[in-house]
Amino acid sequence: MKPAALAMLFFTLITSAVACGAPTVTAVSALPGGTVHPPTDAIGRATRTGEYQWPGLYFEVKFTGNRAWFETGSGDVILHVLVDGVSAGSLMKPRPGAWLVGGLDGGEHVLRVEAVTESQAAPNVFRGFALPAGSHASAMPPRKRQIEFIGDSHTVGYGNTSKTRDCTEDDVWKTTDTSGAFGPKIARHFDADYQVNAISGRGIVRNYGGSPGDPLPVAYPFVLFDHAARYENAQWKPQIIVISLGTNDFSTPLHAGEKWASRDALHADYEATYGKFLADLRARNPDAYVMIWATDMAEHEIQVEASKVVAQRNAGGDARIEFLAVDGLAMTACNWHPSVADDDAIAAKLIERIDAREIWKPRS
Repeated sequence: MKPAALAMLFFTLITSAVACGAPTVTAVSALPGGTVHPPTDAIGRATRTGEYQWPGLYFEVKFTGNRAWFETGSGDVILHVLVDGVSAGSLMKPRPGAWLVGGLDGGEHVLRVEAVTESQAAPNVFRGFALPAGSHASAMPPRKRQIEFIGDSHTVGYGNTSKTRDCTEDDVWKTTDTSGAFGPKIARHFDADYQVNAISGRGIVRNYGGSPGDPLPVAYPFVLFDHAARYENAQWKPQIIVISLGTNDFSTPLHAGEKWASRDALHADYEATYGKFLADLRARNPDAYVMIWATDMAEHEIQVEASKVVAQRNAGGDARIEFLAVDGLAMTACNWHPSVADDDAIAAKLIERIDAREIWKPRS
């Protein structure tokens, strides 16, 4: 190649790289005039006005163009912004308003915004996407696989990115990354849509240390924690439901004034309430495969009780439910919770079991 031609090629490559650099996320004062608002695919529980409170929601839009916007409302949240599966940045407690995602080429893109921390105190708000006038949004092809994760802090990913067990409440909030917890890892492995319906500190009948608040089965039916609207979505039909509940029921001793006179009474209540919760889930999801797992914490009490509930369901004729013990986690994240490495181990064990059961055929 002649030197002049080589120089021109080098110049073209450099200028193209500059023009189409890494995506950026920037706050803007307002949306420009003429923007269009495409339909937003929200995976998870949200109201029609964009309020959401369960962790792990994500919002997606597919479009053609070199930029797009999204709008946030009130609430404290950490958002991960991805373009075509690649991180464009993270926002911690973003101020309400419009955010520009720029630096894109003019081709087709998928913009995804993930909520990755908990919002027990109050809902957050996502107000949707916006595109420049004349831009084209395409329908997101629905993923064929759906999986739901129900649980407590272990499912949320409570403080999972922390490098220490000693954490303040603020540390826990900042280091929680639901997108890096075992559930979304499993979903990404199988290219599945997912919901994470979990609340830290909650149990089947008893919350951590006997603390107040709805146990998970009481909160589960609703869009938000205020019980104002029940969750109904005919399009959400998970083929797999993964549940881990019992850590908060059994990891602390009973205190004076709690409604259970003995550990045996707590066990009986747990088993009966869990059994009803599973029966309700089965009625709503008749074909789903249910996997219940538990750690070896509390001297295996959680595993013993959860496995009893599964055995009762099996004895009653439900063959599409099983129990899985997960032992030996290091629990080096905040307040003795699973770390990202533990999440990897949990995900690997569940993926292995899903593959062994051939619940989903391997992707071609």
